[in-house]
Amino acid sequence: MQVKFATGVKPLSALILLLIAQGTCSPMQAEPDTDRVRARELGIAPGVLPTGEKNDITDVAGVRVGHVTLIEGNDIRTGATAILPHDGNLYQSPVPAAVFVGNGYGKLAGISQIAELGEIETPIVLTNTLSVDRAMSAIIDWTLDQPGNERVRSVNAVVGETNDSGLNNIRKRVLTPDMIREAITSASTGPVQEGAVGAGTGTIAFGWKGGIGSSSRHLPENLGGHTIGVLVQSNFGGILQVDGAPVGERLGQYYLKDEVASDKADGSIMIVIATDAPLSSRNLERLSKRAIAGLARTGASMTNGSGDYVVAFSTYRQTDPAAAQTENDNMSPLFQATIEATEEAIYNSLFMAETVDGFDVSTQSPRRVEALPLDKVKEITGAN
Repeated sequence: MQVKFATGVKPLSALILLLIAQGTCSPMQAEPDTDRVRARELGIAPGVLPTGEKNDITDVAGVRVGHVTLIEGNDIRTGATAILPHDGNLYQSPVPAAVFVGNGYGKLAGISQIAELGEIETPIVLTNTLSVDRAMSAIIDWTLDQPGNERVRSVNAVVGETNDSGLNNIRKRVLTPDMIREAITSASTGPVQEGAVGAGTGTIAFGWKGGIGSSSRHLPENLGGHTIGVLVQSNFGGILQVDGAPVGERLGQYYLKDEVASDKADGSIMIVIATDAPLSSRNLERLSKRAIAGLARTGASMTNGSGDYVVAFSTYRQTDPAAAQTENDNMSPLFQATIEATEEAIYNSLFMAETVDGFDVSTQSPRRVEALPLDKVKEITGAN
């Protein structure tokens, strides 16, 4: 796979980027941490609904996900993650969509046109705060290059972000549009890589290493037989709970532990929801609101400086264009599926992330963020 490199990237760094983009190398270690497992492999299975086959967002037919991860020197730990609703021309065949803002301390690009038209016409890219413009350029260039778009004069690029400056020297702005475009062009139908990869390379959640996580739910046929998939970029704080157990408190790492440093729970989370259910933009907005309930179940505090954004879309125009739109009275099972998949996706982002050494911009010094200790989590939760 061809990867575009930033000017000045050393050969070793370029090799690391190439290997990570191909999914053949752990971001921070020569040998992967084999102790990292997903929530269900640890015996933690939130909710009551069954998962899809892969238990990730690509269980929604046609949805693809790609990552580019950049590890350079001692201070660059960042990347981008792209979510493509289908494999056709997104600009010519946009998908119904909606956005919900839990707390608006963030820079979600494209939000006003989604609210106005109820559609998404591009890939959704997640990255770091100071690379939003680079991601927009990547999306715009990619869209203009698609066959059939020769006369396109306006592109509503959708870019979400979280601030990874706790482990990444974000001020260097090393990600280029070509690098980010690689996340789009390499997107596949899964399984989705999770943990410290792509847009989750430098993120931190609950004081532990956060990252990318995903999960899905498949409704029984008598409830519509539809699939809900969720992908998260976790970079937020609070008082970690896992399946209802007070993990953060038991581990001694949680918001307001010392009743000082009240900004320690600040951060953000991007939540992307995909479904094949035939939903209008209005009901997609209702669906996106329920993701906040899944976020709350993990112990998120949604503080003043947190950007908590949910983007939801439906692929039904591609998979079943003749389907009648889901009635309001039939939405509740989809709401439950969204809550469960969001909660589990956040757990997976934590459980799959490995310890990362990086650079903290606020202190201008090296920093290590430890992986959540899964043996302790299993002990506290009583997981089997």
